[in-house]
Amino acid sequence: MASKGITNKEKEKERIMNIINALNIEYGVEDRCFLDHETPWQLLIATILSAQCTDERVNQVTKVLFKKYPNLEDFALADQKELENDIYSTGFYKNKAKNIIACAKKLISDYNGIPPRDIESLTSLAGVGRKTANVIRGNIYNEPSIVVDTHVKRVSQRLGLTKEEDPVKIEFDLMKKLPKEQWIPYNIQIITLGRSICSARKPKCDQCFLRKFCTYGKSYE
Repeated sequence: MASKGITNKEKEKERIMNIINALNIEYGVEDRCFLDHETPWQLLIATILSAQCTDERVNQVTKVLFKKYPNLEDFALADQKELENDIYSTGFYKNKAKNIIACAKKLISDYNGIPPRDIESLTSLAGVGRKTANVIRGNIYNEPSIVVDTHVKRVSQRLGLTKEEDPVKIEFDLMKKLPKEQWIPYNIQIITLGRSICSARKPKCDQCFLRKFCTYGKSYE
């Protein structure tokens, strides 16, 4: 009896493993956070500031901000208008300032100044959605998590790993398709790829090491 050929499901699983292996070879699997911080609460505030803002801009702002407000208590007691001026260049500064103050107060009153570990408690904090919560879980507690930022969304769609638009649905798609040990490295790898090669407007498909595995890149062949 002739053996059955490889199924579409098996082909897709192999394609995904080829993507993972290529990413690991090109970028490695070491953890790296693109937001400068020295403490867990600083990373939480930096991540709140990073909404609709580049990490580079946030790092420029927090370099000064964390000197002016060296303790979490300083943020809890901050004047909102003054804090708005301090973070103006990150955009959406009014909401961010309001949320940072409220977040700092709740961290102190409910969590002894330490960001909680579980996603439900994290998302109960002002200004903290699943993306911010997963940054904390992955970088502070090394909990496997997928952070869906603009790069992860765009590149994952182009790679054919999701067709969803909603970040939460993308997160769950990727969690189903990627091995758990790959979740944190994938975040860092895809952000790097999105910044250097797979840009929004002019992706450099001809230079991409994932092209032969990529549904978007193959359209350029």
